[in-house]
Amino acid sequence: MSPSNDMSTFQATLASSRHIIAIAGAGLSAASGIPTFRGAGGIWRKYDAISVASPEGFKKDPSLIWQFYHYRRETALKAQPNAAHFALATFSLPWVRHTIAPGSTFTLITQNVDGLSTRAMEQTQRARPAPSAIVSQDEQPSLLEMHGRLFDVRCTSNSCGHVEFNTASPICEALSGTEKLIEAGVQDPEIPVEQLPRCSKCNALARPGVVWFHEIPKHLGVIRKLVDEADLCIVVGTSSTVYPAAGYASQVQRHGGKIAVFNLERSEGDEEADFLFLGPCEDTLPRALGLTN
Repeated sequence: MSPSNDMSTFQATLASSRHIIAIAGAGLSAASGIPTFRGAGGIWRKYDAISVASPEGFKKDPSLIWQFYHYRRETALKAQPNAAHFALATFSLPWVRHTIAPGSTFTLITQNVDGLSTRAMEQTQRARPAPSAIVSQDEQPSLLEMHGRLFDVRCTSNSCGHVEFNTASPICEALSGTEKLIEAGVQDPEIPVEQLPRCSKCNALARPGVVWFHEIPKHLGVIRKLVDEADLCIVVGTSSTVYPAAGYASQVQRHGGKIAVFNLERSEGDEEADFLFLGPCEDTLPRALGLTN
């Protein structure tokens, strides 16, 4: 049986759901100008993933990796959350969500490292503070960044391991302007290691604080519990190819939960979903969540 694209049927399912999770991928941030990975024009069509997103790649060529992540940092700093970010952020507010799905819980599990979901939630909470008569009973987090954060900077020294949140632009002088070379596809300059970002505590070489290939994603214990409890899994902007996140929706379905996929185009596993909404998620998601007409 093919997935349904009927908004009213999905909204009835949403209203009756009690434990809702959303799994977000790069497509969530595409409308904000953040390049995706595997789609047309995606990052992995230009760069070998292991070369720029693995501990082995960093050990071999920290100059290349820091230029790549400097480019991503600069892109994210210029970007703004889009309507899909704000829809999920608004739905995360219990005093809003309980008018749509009474008594429900919600957690956004994002694979993205750009920080746009965090910014959307912070802005939404300021714009729509809780009514004084309402006290949230939610115990679980509303956002889990399972692949870390682009603006975390981590010391490579095992004896130190310091991590700090750093949005400096540029993060070090030697990287200034290299984002333009990355964008233009020009040969990356070789930057001496001693000029790359250093740990602010011990001065050892620092690395981007994201989770790379061959590393363990964050919050896995909490996520497993949420997946086990979920009766609705909303999948947004992901090709469902990177594990463990790619397996979460099927786990929800195996224990009787429903799956709703919001993607720009068809992707692997769509036929197994209960609902499929194709098109820009910044258009489809706010409508599906009952936040716009």
